[in-house]
Amino acid sequence: MNTRDRHGSSASADSATASPVLDIRGLRLRLPRTARPVLDGVDLTVAAGETVALVGESGSGKTLTSRSVLRLLPPGATAEGVVEVAGEDVLTMNAVRLRALRTGTAAMIFQDPRAAINPLRRIGDFLTESLRLNTGTPAEEAERRAGEMLVAVGLTPAALRRHPGQLSGGMLQRVMIAAALMGEPALLLADEATTALDVTTQAEVVALLGDLRDRFGTGLLFVTHDLGLAATISDRVYVMYAGRIVETGPADALFARPRHPYTAALLAATPRLDAPRGRLNAIDGQPPDLRAELRGCPFAPRCVHATALCTEEAPEDRVFTDGPGEPAHRVACHHSDRVREGADHG
Repeated sequence: MNTRDRHGSSASADSATASPVLDIRGLRLRLPRTARPVLDGVDLTVAAGETVALVGESGSGKTLTSRSVLRLLPPGATAEGVVEVAGEDVLTMNAVRLRALRTGTAAMIFQDPRAAINPLRRIGDFLTESLRLNTGTPAEEAERRAGEMLVAVGLTPAALRRHPGQLSGGMLQRVMIAAALMGEPALLLADEATTALDVTTQAEVVALLGDLRDRFGTGLLFVTHDLGLAATISDRVYVMYAGRIVETGPADALFARPRHPYTAALLAATPRLDAPRGRLNAIDGQPPDLRAELRGCPFAPRCVHATALCTEEAPEDRVFTDGPGEPAHRVACHHSDRVREGADHG
């Protein structure tokens, strides 16, 4: 199924000409007592009405990238580069503008709704508090808005009077999505928003996010380690390894014809109904330690295609297209042609 079939419109093609609602350029993030940046030159864009997936193993830097968009940085972290949301650089905003950004322009859906919602307060208080305190919206108007958002996510206004313990995990995640929509954001950041849910509820939440994206024209950055979910929801995909973007391209092309050995290895390790019986493939070795400097390609010690060049020289981005007029497919690999040939014959 191609992107146009999946979403009803060719969002990836539109994003090539539209101004991005999120534009990250050269983002470097350093943490105390580390030998290298935990995010190292990240470039990433999301257009209005587009869903972009950010995938990779745990510890690759996905969550830090998404939290950097709201400047929710760990203590002692230092950031360089540009992180523009709706044309404004988050990294240089003052406290007043940053609060306004978090209240209205961009919102995050966190992984664990039970950890984000006070169990002693009613759902209505949780949904309306930010709007009332940060924008001065009257309580009655804020409650009306909250009821509308609950309906939009498939719940009823009756949930406003309930406590979190009276709702299921899937219902609470819908409440989190409603909370993120309260300020009519231009950008939604979904940080592993379906990880704690069962498979059926995951599918419902993913479908809901796609529907809300189409209805409100919101840009969506979907952070996940689940490549199956990324394939289902995204227009474009960024693959992250050791704090770097190693491959990016249209979802259909990237999953069908990966050009980076890390992407190919992740796909080979993904369970599939049509896969041969036996043990799943695994990626040998461990991700690089933040306490050690990197030289060359960070994936080289785990890569079956690695040569001496890979250990000595960091690869530059190579740009490919799958046909005339097709969106660019970028890969940071010295031997991407070998990976493509292997995928074609695999």
